[in-house]
Amino acid sequence: MLTHKQIWAAIDALAARYGMSPSGLARKSGLDATTFNPSKRTADDGKKRWPSTESVSKILAATGASLDEFVSLILPKGKQTGVRMVPVIGLAQAGGRGFFDDSGFPAGSGWNHVKLPLADDEGDFALEVAGDSMLPLYRAGDILVLSPSSQIRKGDRVVAKTKGGEVMAKVLSKKSAKKIELASLNPAFPPRSFDAGEIEWIARIVWVKQ
Repeated sequence: MLTHKQIWAAIDALAARYGMSPSGLARKSGLDATTFNPSKRTADDGKKRWPSTESVSKILAATGASLDEFVSLILPKGKQTGVRMVPVIGLAQAGGRGFFDDSGFPAGSGWNHVKLPLADDEGDFALEVAGDSMLPLYRAGDILVLSPSSQIRKGDRVVAKTKGGEVMAKVLSKKSAKKIELASLNPAFPPRSFDAGEIEWIARIVWVKQ
């Protein structure tokens, strides 16, 4: 599993590699200059703040660095070439029966596998995007890596599956004992609200292979 410390250290290392401070990297990427400041990495209540997938995508575009290069800065020395086979199916296919257990972990047959440069968390799985409902962040062919064991909180990008078989990638707006509210990644699609009992499982998106 990728850690908060590893991700932020990789952003600092990438900035230094290309001759910039974290603030300079943020500006070059079209972000607010304070986006990567150490003070922004932890909220006032002590909760850890993670850089968004969109921010990582922008810094890779701004520096010209590859995803593999960024990953090599995340993983500890000696493990840069480590990969793991992660189960993967199509996002639409995930709505069918028999692919998940009651907790939202992969189960049954029908899964393919993809090699990903991730730390070892056997519960992770991946869904391949199809269509344009998740533009502009995720495009057809992108692979969303999900961690059903990770704690989710407001603002996280997640994938949720309803008991009716609908699977969707959204942003968690609110989660209580009674209600789950999800904002759409694509502004053309409205937000969704569900009774908690309507959701079969919900998992945080921890990485995207584009």
